[in-house]
Amino acid sequence: MTAIAKIEAFQVPPRWLFVRVETRDGAVGWGEGSLEGHSEAVMGALVALRERFVGYDAERIEDMWQIAYRLGFYRGGPVLMSALSGLDQALWDLKARRLGVPIWQLLGGRVRDRVAVYAWIGGDRPHEVVAAAHGRLAQGFRAVKMNATEDLGWLDSPKALDATVERVAAVQATGLDVGLDFHGRVHRPMAKQLAAAVEPLRPLFIEEPLLSEHLEGIVELSRHTTVPIALGERLFSRWDFKPFFEAGCVDIVQPDLSHAGGISECRRIAAMAETYDVALAPHCPLGPLALAACMQVALTAPNFVIQEMSLGIHYNVGGHDLLTYLVDPGVFDVKDGMVAALEGPGLGVEIDEARVRAAAETTTAWRNPVWRGADGAVREW
Repeated sequence: MTAIAKIEAFQVPPRWLFVRVETRDGAVGWGEGSLEGHSEAVMGALVALRERFVGYDAERIEDMWQIAYRLGFYRGGPVLMSALSGLDQALWDLKARRLGVPIWQLLGGRVRDRVAVYAWIGGDRPHEVVAAAHGRLAQGFRAVKMNATEDLGWLDSPKALDATVERVAAVQATGLDVGLDFHGRVHRPMAKQLAAAVEPLRPLFIEEPLLSEHLEGIVELSRHTTVPIALGERLFSRWDFKPFFEAGCVDIVQPDLSHAGGISECRRIAAMAETYDVALAPHCPLGPLALAACMQVALTAPNFVIQEMSLGIHYNVGGHDLLTYLVDPGVFDVKDGMVAALEGPGLGVEIDEARVRAAAETTTAWRNPVWRGADGAVREW
């Protein structure tokens, strides 16, 4: 028995939560349970997991997953599942390190050698997004994601759609493929018009064209557009994804491995998606541990298509970004739009523990800014 001795959590800038598990014989595994803007809640949930699992056999990953999910009676949701995600990733990292192999070896071996990636770009005007696009091209990316629109109400002027079309066309002219993120901030009357307006441009996908609680609206929209519909960052288990698969209204699922039950659950979601001929593109505007976990699943899932990656530029806050806490940042080098398979043991990344501990001592909680439309009403983040 490899008994767990410690389960620690570290809130670090810019907005991440790292989880560290150590066994009594000194073996260590790392995971990430980042839930942007709600770190304290996740840390509170980790207290309960710590009380339950210190002294437990670290090798029994699935047993711990089932206990954590089922025996708290209240299950699911972003907070509990993010805490479980961080623990799950750390347990997989620990186990694979003990065996001296990457996690993907324990998941059946990889089906690809490289992982296609994309990064986010911002900007309200064509010249702004074009400048950002050239920055991503210089980093090695061949695809990006951008906001579909900054602000659309229930029924705005159709002229508001013209700016979106103009910005997408400008970025595509640089040679990049483009995914469009609606952020669930566009209401159904405008979402239908916006999907139709961008359809001739053939974007990679439209993400969260409506909030995922509006299943019936997404079903309706899916019947009126040929653009692939992507969603899933605000779904937290296979049961949350199930109605979308059954309704046949989603083309690409985007579970977040730091929100949706970690490697264990997202591997199941990926397999479930495959049975419905739905592609996998994990959500990850997060830190290095979350990205490394995503890559372990991406390397082994036949239906994987592309991975989100929060490298620098817009994600560098206070001097901290994706590479800050890595001993070897080169593991995430982007070449021709891809990152090579992580070959190191466990998650395949080495964390600078001293830097993590130092950063956690002075970190203050990150909060989503409040965003309001031109009329002063609150808008979706």
